[in-house]
Amino acid sequence: MRNPWRATVLGSQVAELLRRPGRFAATGLSLLIAAFAVFGAVTAQRIITATVVETFRGTPEAVSLVVTPGDGEDIGEARLSEIRKTPGVTEAVGRIDGGSPLDGSAVERYLALSADPGTGALARVRLLDGAYPSGPGRLAVDTRAAREYGLAPGSSLTLLRPGSDGDGTRRVTVEVSGIVRGTATNDAEPTGYAPGPELGELLGVRGYSRVDIRTDTPSSEPAELMERIRQAVPGALVRSGGEVRDQEAREAVAEAGDTLELVTVFLAVAVGAAVLVATSTFRIVFARRVRQLALLRALGATPRRLAAALVVEGAVVGLPAGAAGVLAAWGCGQLVPPVAGRFGHDLSVPAHVPAAEAVLTVLGTGLLAVLAVLAPSLTASRVSPLQALRSAASGEGAASGAGRTLLGLLCAAGAALLARQQYAGLPQPGDPEYDRFAALTVVVLSGGLAFLALIALGPRLVRPVLAVVAVPLRRTGAAGRLAVAGVGGAPGRAASVSVVVALGVCLVGSTLTCLASLNAYDRYRQAVEAPADFHLYERDGGTLDRSLAADLASRPELTDVTASRTAEVVEGARSATVSDLDLGTVRSGAALTARTGSLDRLEAAHVVVDADHAHRLGVEAGDRVTLEFEGRPVRFTVAATLPGAGPYGGNFFVTAADLTRMGADAAPTTVTANAAEDGAQGRIRAQRAVTDTLTGPERGDGRVVAEDPAAQATGSDDLRTTATTVVLVLGLTVLVAVVGVATTASLTVVERGREFGLLRALGLSGAAVHRMVTVECALHGALGGVLGLALGLPYSWLVVRVAETSAPFTVPVGQLAAVFTALVLVTAAAGTAPALRASRTPPTVAVAQGD
Repeated sequence: MRNPWRATVLGSQVAELLRRPGRFAATGLSLLIAAFAVFGAVTAQRIITATVVETFRGTPEAVSLVVTPGDGEDIGEARLSEIRKTPGVTEAVGRIDGGSPLDGSAVERYLALSADPGTGALARVRLLDGAYPSGPGRLAVDTRAAREYGLAPGSSLTLLRPGSDGDGTRRVTVEVSGIVRGTATNDAEPTGYAPGPELGELLGVRGYSRVDIRTDTPSSEPAELMERIRQAVPGALVRSGGEVRDQEAREAVAEAGDTLELVTVFLAVAVGAAVLVATSTFRIVFARRVRQLALLRALGATPRRLAAALVVEGAVVGLPAGAAGVLAAWGCGQLVPPVAGRFGHDLSVPAHVPAAEAVLTVLGTGLLAVLAVLAPSLTASRVSPLQALRSAASGEGAASGAGRTLLGLLCAAGAALLARQQYAGLPQPGDPEYDRFAALTVVVLSGGLAFLALIALGPRLVRPVLAVVAVPLRRTGAAGRLAVAGVGGAPGRAASVSVVVALGVCLVGSTLTCLASLNAYDRYRQAVEAPADFHLYERDGGTLDRSLAADLASRPELTDVTASRTAEVVEGARSATVSDLDLGTVRSGAALTARTGSLDRLEAAHVVVDADHAHRLGVEAGDRVTLEFEGRPVRFTVAATLPGAGPYGGNFFVTAADLTRMGADAAPTTVTANAAEDGAQGRIRAQRAVTDTLTGPERGDGRVVAEDPAAQATGSDDLRTTATTVVLVLGLTVLVAVVGVATTASLTVVERGREFGLLRALGLSGAAVHRMVTVECALHGALGGVLGLALGLPYSWLVVRVAETSAPFTVPVGQLAAVFTALVLVTAAAGTAPALRASRTPPTVAVAQGD
């Protein structure tokens, strides 16, 4: 025999792979994407870890030992001198951390202070401009302080320090000598730096909270040096610099742990999608090889040996695909830092390939291939020889069996039952006992059962959904009608591909919807916490000067100046705050929404109630409440209830006339104002106007507090960062789905050559065949999009209600439409190459082609 190895069952399968390498590439592509995703996560984690450790170096690399006091008392200059005199110590510097409020503006400002030598191996900062302080009364500030407070070398700062007798405040003026960049703290807050002795004198501190030591001690003597330092500083804790750096690195990396865990979860979903695609691909391949498998059965191959050979074939496909995916991910990881550097982001990358993770990823991809091929191989091996020989090798049997349908219905019933349970137990506003983590876990479990039901019932759902989606296509000509018939004629195959697309759309759509809802709530929260750019009130809770609002309104740098009053009332047996703040004058009024009723013009004898009190009282718009002020009850009709807290902590909001009728003082307790111009410069000018207005014998003694709460609102940035991270990671799932569409289209073109040839022979042009295959691929995207949105939107509503009861459910129609349209276009583009191949097949060759 010329090639005896081909005579074995396994040999025949290997020969089939070698004869048709296109099938090898098609089945391995989804596995390659899965390996790329997994090892990409490993590489991303290492890049993040290396970058965090590199940028957040709380302890410089040159530090050999770190000494901290163990008895609660700081290390004084005398002890520091003894440490420096200890044999083996090359350099030692003391660290002080403190801070001080700043004078010169009515808006409260704060500067953190840290002791640092400024130069040398133990410095935590590097100089950017000017000079580092070398004497008393001088500070260097970091870039954040320079930017936020408008500082430069030569500027002056006035620190507010406690008086020498502990009573009163003294003002200490210092000169800004230079601008530095902190290499340890990454400029977490505005910070000033100076050498230890000068900063200690400025802060009135006589000791150091920590001493960093650099030594040239050989590695065999650190224990002896540590013992000598303990003798010099009794009770001190002495640790190696490496130990401290490792602890700081772990703490720094832990801050990125939530993001990494989130990435890992969604990557697991992407891997699951890759398994579904690979399973579908292997099922199509094996179904099209029925004649070959039947011949092997006729020649004596047992179902067990045949199944084993097919499983080995899957492993042979998976291992090279895994290795290629690992190499591709590592190569992309090496390109990340230089690409990020062009956009101003400094990233670090590990120098060595993580061998253990690489090997595990390759082996894991092989295991995924085996799992993906297991079910199709068992199905293929059980076909009897006669049945297979008679088969037309269509590969598409009944859409689904009774057992599969029953399983799908059971999963759907379980999902509905869990979802109904969570709906019935949704929390009310102000309910602190609700376990949101447990509730979200149940919602996720319900969603998982719903997706399993979609997988099981997918073949039965294809034709009804297609009947709706494909209505316009039936009117576009023969190519459109044939594409609809091609997808509907193989519902099992269409379902296996569309379900993976539906998974990606469901996750992306749900994420966008949840984030839109939470973003709407975040805007509401900011409107509550920062209704205006500036919030002025009396430090001890008293009333303000009645002319203050008018004086502020006269300044052109300010606008929307509003005075309001608050008073304490009794509702039932509890006290509450009532305010006459006009909710329509709130700067972000568009973000203030009502849970019940309307926030339009508030009428007399009507009140707006916050969510907590509305829930406790059990009231909504139209109900009646009674508020008692100084022993006099006043009845109000509820005009609206809020979804959360009220601005500035207000519980009830009434008209100014009603608050006066209740007996409240006419003097305002709060004044709010906005900057007349947008941007940083407009805010700075507005701050100066507020400062000038509050300067004077009656207002300049610090009695009136001016806050800038709007400048501190950072939730939106965090939410946008989270949204971007999650959506990009979920893009891997969509990528796998698109690969599945392309793979299925490629195999379809190869196996449906006779069908295309007949169509060409009947007069269908090559361009029409091209359009038909492209539209079929687009239909897979459309089916997946419809099924994914139909599954994702209800669960999005449930997740929003569980996660944050006060958040208004917001559907980002534009974003979802863009995702749907892009998905249809991308899946259509995925079929372009297979469609081109189909359109170029000559009719005579196609008709003569055997199976």
